[in-house]
Amino acid sequence: MNFRMIGRIISFILIVEAIFMLPGMVLCAVGGQMQSALAFLITIGIIFATSSALWLLCRKAQKGFYSRDGLVCVGLCWIIMSLFGALPFTISHEIPRYIDAVFEIASGFSTTGASILNDVEALSKGMLLWRSTSHWLGGMGVLVFLLALVPISGRSDGFTMHLLRAESPGPDVGKLVPRMKQTAIILYGLYILLTVLDFIFLVIGKMPVFDAVCIAIGTAGTGGFGVLNTSIASYSPYIQTVCTVFMLLFGVNFSCYYLLLCGKIKNVLKDEELHWYLGIAVFAIAVITLSLSLKHFYPTFGETLRHSAFQVGSLLSSTGFATTDFDLWPAIAKAILFSLMFIGASAGSTGGGFKIGRMLLVLKMMRRNVRQVLYPQKIQVVRVNGRVVDEAVLRNTNAYLCTYVMIILVSFLIVSIDGFSTTTNITAVVSCFNNMGPGLEGIGPSLNYSGYGTISKIVLIFDMLAGRLEIFPILVLFSRSAWKRR
Repeated sequence: MNFRMIGRIISFILIVEAIFMLPGMVLCAVGGQMQSALAFLITIGIIFATSSALWLLCRKAQKGFYSRDGLVCVGLCWIIMSLFGALPFTISHEIPRYIDAVFEIASGFSTTGASILNDVEALSKGMLLWRSTSHWLGGMGVLVFLLALVPISGRSDGFTMHLLRAESPGPDVGKLVPRMKQTAIILYGLYILLTVLDFIFLVIGKMPVFDAVCIAIGTAGTGGFGVLNTSIASYSPYIQTVCTVFMLLFGVNFSCYYLLLCGKIKNVLKDEELHWYLGIAVFAIAVITLSLSLKHFYPTFGETLRHSAFQVGSLLSSTGFATTDFDLWPAIAKAILFSLMFIGASAGSTGGGFKIGRMLLVLKMMRRNVRQVLYPQKIQVVRVNGRVVDEAVLRNTNAYLCTYVMIILVSFLIVSIDGFSTTTNITAVVSCFNNMGPGLEGIGPSLNYSGYGTISKIVLIFDMLAGRLEIFPILVLFSRSAWKRR
């Protein structure tokens, strides 16, 4: 284990985190909320002191870096970011209990959007901005951001590949261009471009600039933290429609956008994962709209379609915004939304969930197994977009599925100690592990997670981070062999 290089990377990550706290501190100072501004200042001072100490201890780090190092480094970075990122809330007493503050910011970085706050609007604007900024940093990945800007590893693309593989969502991570630094720059360039476009469309709809900034970066990270207690419900139909479109856009594999920029439109149109993603969205919207229309939930068909499309886009992309209390919807509509929590967005997007790409591989493996039973002498392969999928990727997908199910089951058993209903507990675990945010019944869109005890909150924090990092970068931290020196 290359501990010094890991320490060096953590020192860089902490500096990035401190820099992104500055806008919140300035906003608090300008608004006269000096206690909150001081809380940011103290936190930034603590971060800089810690980062400097780590840098001095690890300045002579060796360049050797392997897959195990990448997994441990990413897992540690996200935990440490959450622990330090919670400090402004607790020091300012805006979220007095530290475990609640860690839950809130871990939910932000993991782009879950689950909250323990009963009154979001009671937070200072600076804290609201920091809360939403955590979504934007976590959406594409703070290490991807760092790789795009800082030459941590000299010319070693193998080094950066291990970090990118460990942090990026999806069953497989590859390079868009030959060099990893260029890949990171392209990913963040696309990310920034879509975020700015979202902001512009929201401002055109006369959303206040502060709200537009928070909602745009929250949508970009598919996070779901709002600045109002009503989430998106208080805004105009135009703004809700803009949010729906951009939530779905951020749930698309970013490789598709890169191919479009390269003029390879046919490749995008033939992408199987994109077909499934759009197909599931259209099917879910159609069925939910029909079920709500039959029950006459909303006065007009247009309003019914708007709410249906918004909630499908919100949960399929794992954003978690809400325009209505969908916990009151018919059983079939809630069943579809619950299913979308599992499915999630595309691989290579900022969304959470099991991922469309991984689900596609599982379905193709099921079909292959049936064919192997029928034709045992024939060699069967799994193809996606016309290319044969490597058996190592298929094995990793099977391992991920087994681990995914086990973590959900164990987490569900632990949080059930708190005595909430079965529906509340299972949707809480599924929502946090798949980075969705709201669930059903006790944690529905009009409620929050404040009622859970400390142990349950720690389990849900683990679920949020493990779900965002595709399980293994967090799970490997509990393995003794991962900490052995080479």
